[in-house]
Amino acid sequence: MRTSQLTRQTKETAIECAVTVDGSGQATIDTGVGFLNHMLELLAFHSKMDLSVICKGDLDVDSHHTCEDVGIALGECLKQALGDKRGIIRYGSFTIPMDEALVTVDLDFSGRPYLVFNADLPNITLGNYETEVTEEFMRAFAFNAGITLHINEHYGKNTHHIIEAMFKAMGRAIRQAVQIDEAFKDEISSSKGVL
Repeated sequence: MRTSQLTRQTKETAIECAVTVDGSGQATIDTGVGFLNHMLELLAFHSKMDLSVICKGDLDVDSHHTCEDVGIALGECLKQALGDKRGIIRYGSFTIPMDEALVTVDLDFSGRPYLVFNADLPNITLGNYETEVTEEFMRAFAFNAGITLHINEHYGKNTHHIIEAMFKAMGRAIRQAVQIDEAFKDEISSSKGVL
């Protein structure tokens, strides 16, 4: 089974995280940040991974440390669960329309982390979630999962819709990329022989 769990403890956050890649989209999420909880539930549903993320963070400061550290832990956990990535499709791409917003996510489980984040998000709060931490979450997740991640907002007006489209599209792209290619299930999808 492609599964992993970890504990991450710093002076700013305490996180328990678990990932089952071949799941059914079940989510047990409690970060103390309502909007982040909602986004991670959507990520689980659309990726069909089972996710458990419990975080106690310094929310008296703001949501930054919690969101970034959850990205770190979730990325590390996914990377561990995939092991040497033998047999995976490797690439994923998905475009999600969310009412007036349209967002595309393209990703590669290359082992070479990179983030391209083209989105125009106003610096506002959604509940206790500062929208500027969206890019920080995505960077932390991509760099710790070893993913090349490109997020492109084509257009949109409602900030909630734009960010929701990002998480849904990322979930769908991950779902594509981590599928096992049955014709090449014993191979690593790289001419170098390693991802």
